[in-house]
Amino acid sequence: MDIKALQVGPIGTNCYILCDELAKVCAVIDPGGDAAQVAAAVKNTGCALCAILLTHGHYDHTGGVEALQGRWPDVPVYLNRRDVYEGDAYLQQLFPPVSGAEDYGEGDTVAVGGLTVEVLATPGHSEGSVTLRCGDVLFCGDTLFAGSCGRTDFPGGSMKKIMASLKRLGRLEGDLQVLPGHMEPSTLDRERRMNPYLLQAIREL
Repeated sequence: MDIKALQVGPIGTNCYILCDELAKVCAVIDPGGDAAQVAAAVKNTGCALCAILLTHGHYDHTGGVEALQGRWPDVPVYLNRRDVYEGDAYLQQLFPPVSGAEDYGEGDTVAVGGLTVEVLATPGHSEGSVTLRCGDVLFCGDTLFAGSCGRTDFPGGSMKKIMASLKRLGRLEGDLQVLPGHMEPSTLDRERRMNPYLLQAIREL
């Protein structure tokens, strides 16, 4: 397993390319913009793109999807259905439609070559927020950050739910890698020691 990270879009969203180097296939996680940059990074891996995985539906995580679909029209895109808002022009500014997205959620898995990506439902930042686990790596989207957590004041956000999601992540076994949707990476042990939101969630819930 190899992971490439790049910052994309207007607010520096972390986009990740998860590669199975043996099978020569990869998945893009949260292409929030700069699709040409993401496509070039995929090409540089030498791997064929097999999936686009979204941790949630906010524009800064989905902004590059349409252009990538134009380049790879047969590659499936996955997004939890709770972050799909049809017929609501206001909400679609925050949650732009993602054409042809396939629903995934708690307990689902996506194969990336020989790698298995497990979907953990972690609502709170949005109703459809998920954390993607592959081995000892957590792609947390905007649920868990280094020293912080995602905001909950957007439509579909809930402090109660994000605290429950943080508790769930904090109780996972092992010192897993934490790859968030913004800012720097961390580890679960570090967050269990130093993240006040995670500490509160574990203590109070």
